[in-house]
Amino acid sequence: MSDKLNMSDMFGKFADMQNKMQEAQERLAEIEVEAEAGGGMVKVKANGKREIIAIILDKDVVDPDDKEMLEDLVVAGVNKALEKAEAVAKEKMQDVYKDMIPGGGLPGMDLSKFGL
Repeated sequence: MSDKLNMSDMFGKFADMQNKMQEAQERLAEIEVEAEAGGGMVKVKANGKREIIAIILDKDVVDPDDKEMLEDLVVAGVNKALEKAEAVAKEKMQDVYKDMIPGGGLPGMDLSKFGL
């Protein structure tokens, strides 16, 4: 009988963990990071879900005769913003795991394979 209660309790804890993870994922959309390229001529904003939410171009960087430079700067800015967003998301998700699991992990379980 106690095994059934333990399994039931365990499944309840997993359900709670799933709910907390879902809430944390939703909060990631509210986190914003910004990266710059070209000395601030290109600014890119992303959220914690690794979505680009804005690209701001300085008027001086828009040169019809040098389209390749603008493209390169946009790519660099986007990559920097996504790197920052991933780092922030990873940190926030690690905090969620630490709050859910005493000691920050499960014995014998390596969460690094999941990016944590």
